[in-house]
Amino acid sequence: MMSAFSAELLGTALLILLGNGVVAGVVLKGSKSQNSGWIVITLGWAMAVTMGVYLAGKASGAHLNPAVTLALASIGTFEWEKVPAYLSAQLLGAILGATLVWLQYLPHWAHTEEAATKRAAFCTDPALRHTTGNCISEFLGSFVLLYGLLSIGANQFAEGLNPLVVGALILAIGLSMGGTTGYAINPARDLGPRIAHFLLPVAGKGDSEWKYAWIPVIMPILGGISAAWVFQWMNS
Repeated sequence: MMSAFSAELLGTALLILLGNGVVAGVVLKGSKSQNSGWIVITLGWAMAVTMGVYLAGKASGAHLNPAVTLALASIGTFEWEKVPAYLSAQLLGAILGATLVWLQYLPHWAHTEEAATKRAAFCTDPALRHTTGNCISEFLGSFVLLYGLLSIGANQFAEGLNPLVVGALILAIGLSMGGTTGYAINPARDLGPRIAHFLLPVAGKGDSEWKYAWIPVIMPILGGISAAWVFQWMNS
């Protein structure tokens, strides 16, 4: 059986390959799916999370997100001693997944002029740069994610259905709340690909926007932990 570390690494890598892959397909010049829009992106991300959960669920519980790992540990439902390994696997998996997206769309980077468009296929950027509003958006999106995940876990579904329900939750968040910041709601999802963007020889890539990077890392963690505490209090 696959180890929990391997499951988190590969599950996160698959999540990023499919999730950032759909973004790359929509935004990069010359792609057959170019300009297919927000609905395609949100559906693609929902299915990316679903497939990642199917891959990793049995071996690791499919956290695939440091905010999930830290939130569960904060309420005592996940062992703190396992947290460093999970976080490391998630970050490495995200870097790997972003690297695979770069390879998948290798000739398209040079054909896309705008550096910000190329960066969008790696990491998030707000529609409007507003620190307070961006923080609120990532906090609330992550709160809904964690409260939703804990609520899903409290219900009984037919065997094998849970990942699809999780995907539906991601779709709902993306459609309703994602238009502000691109709904990172996952520190590894943003930080890993941002590191990959910084390190990889992406043609004409421009700046990696590190001045914004703290928001999609810190706020999902705070939102997730807050949601876990509220859920525990509401169900105690």
